[in-house]
Amino acid sequence: MATDAQTNMAAEIETHELDVLVIGAGGAGLRAAVEAHGRGVKTGVVCKSLLGKAHTVMAEGGMAAALRNVYPEDNWQVHFRDTMRGGKMLNNWRMAQIHAQEAPDRVNELEDWGALFDRTPDGRILQRDFGGHRYARLAHVGDRTGLELIRTLQQRSVARGVEVYMECTIFQLLTSDGKVSGALGYWRETGRFVLFKAKAIVIATGGSGRCFKITSNSWECTGDGHALALRAGADLMDMEFFQFHPTGMVWPLSVRGLLVTEGVRGDGGTLRNGTGHRFMFDYIPAMFQAETADTEEEADAWYDDHAGNRRTPDLLPRDEVARSINSEVKAGRGSPHGGVFLDIASRRSADYIRRRLPSMYHQFMELAGVDITKDPMEVAPTAHYMMGGIRVDADSTAATVPGLFAAGEAAAGLHGSNRLGGNSLSDLVVFGRRAGVAATEYAEGREGAVAVDGGDVAEACAQALSAFEREEGENPYTLHRELQEAMHSLVGIIRTQSEIDQAIDKIGELKERSGNISVEGNRAYNPGWNLTMDLVSMLTVSEAIARSALARRESRGGHTRDDFPGPDPGFGKINHVVRRADDGTISVTPEPLPEMPAELRALFDE
Repeated sequence: MATDAQTNMAAEIETHELDVLVIGAGGAGLRAAVEAHGRGVKTGVVCKSLLGKAHTVMAEGGMAAALRNVYPEDNWQVHFRDTMRGGKMLNNWRMAQIHAQEAPDRVNELEDWGALFDRTPDGRILQRDFGGHRYARLAHVGDRTGLELIRTLQQRSVARGVEVYMECTIFQLLTSDGKVSGALGYWRETGRFVLFKAKAIVIATGGSGRCFKITSNSWECTGDGHALALRAGADLMDMEFFQFHPTGMVWPLSVRGLLVTEGVRGDGGTLRNGTGHRFMFDYIPAMFQAETADTEEEADAWYDDHAGNRRTPDLLPRDEVARSINSEVKAGRGSPHGGVFLDIASRRSADYIRRRLPSMYHQFMELAGVDITKDPMEVAPTAHYMMGGIRVDADSTAATVPGLFAAGEAAAGLHGSNRLGGNSLSDLVVFGRRAGVAATEYAEGREGAVAVDGGDVAEACAQALSAFEREEGENPYTLHRELQEAMHSLVGIIRTQSEIDQAIDKIGELKERSGNISVEGNRAYNPGWNLTMDLVSMLTVSEAIARSALARRESRGGHTRDDFPGPDPGFGKINHVVRRADDGTISVTPEPLPEMPAELRALFDE
């Protein structure tokens, strides 16, 4: 029962009342907000940074949808099969089905809303090749597709009058009678608290790459949504599966990890080791041998004439390519700065490269002094994408806490153990829309005003400010650096039980030390305090990743165990579900995969 003082404190905090609150203003969040607002409910979007700064803009290569504009024989069934095979059959089959069936409509919808896609000679949306996709099916805008997606959705959101709350960090979800009732945050500009009461909440906060030392993710990606949901009582799933994109920049060190789009390889780029050898021909897994070129001559012929379906191994799924690059570097066959070479200059004209890959051209020219129309790029794997996330219902995106929904990278299920490139952007709009629909219906069916517990609000605020009360204590930057080092070296691309055990011990130590963090100054634009708040999420998510990785005693997709180097059929039939007890302890429980209908299973016999 809240005291009078606690009730008064809650009453004094700036408060907004909404039907649907969307946390996150990337592709999934904005699409959910557009849908909810368009259905007549009061909708608000909270973004941690400025509107338009979402990490979606870093998705460069395109969005996957079986539009059939380049290959008429493509269809949703082939896209579904590619997605399941890329995820090593650990995907939620229903999510993969919905995604493959609805992605074309969502792409065409974006075009209707003003998105300017590249065109075929006869004026249709052009589609490019990407790893793991049997046919060219990525609709794109040069190598700036994510930016165009955000531009289109942002313009539609603002034009339709969706309320946007910028530079606001949410750090606590509030529940009442077992249902979500609101969210507590603070304005980064002033440090003052703000309370959002809401009948339904959509989490679309993206990933958690900042847990790792080398990452393509921007500063916002600290796993906030995963941690918020887990602490509110929701389940997480598949947290062991973290994708290391095969190609991130390696030099200079100031830009190490910055993404190099898969579109480079989709447009003809090839990977070579330090000796100049096209090593990917040495790593073709059995699952893809029937559809992959055996020799350089066959692969080159495919690039020159898209009449066939035999594919270059440079475009194998990302987990396969990342492990192959890692093996070459470990064997001493890497480039001078610890990566490999990605060459498109010898295969495409300078005009073609500048037209198709303008961002990559400027990125390397300005940041590394490399002209990619003349010289190869140095690349290496970088922590990129969380396949796991909040456990949701496939059709409604509902989490296991009533009133809570999740979409995009914050949600688990669609990608299984490994995401195919291009599936992320179509995932955002397919399930962002569904989250907006379901959240609206839930909010409309919830009667009465939403109540929050003043005691919960006061306790969360006091905990958030506790670091200012200590004159001496731990430095948040030191803790963050130690966490990133531990996750990078102990729970990275290649894992073993002994190293995962070390990581779990280290995370436990950091969690204890985080309770003694001290920050100076005031709350306004205080980066030390902001990082202190983010560390709560990163430590929670890192522990979930490590404990899930320990439990999966096999290698599959984005999870590779050196002590269990092959896939285990038993583990191929389960997801790992992560739950948090009232005392804060995290547990991992195996649960069987939902059974796929016979008509979909038959697709894998073809």
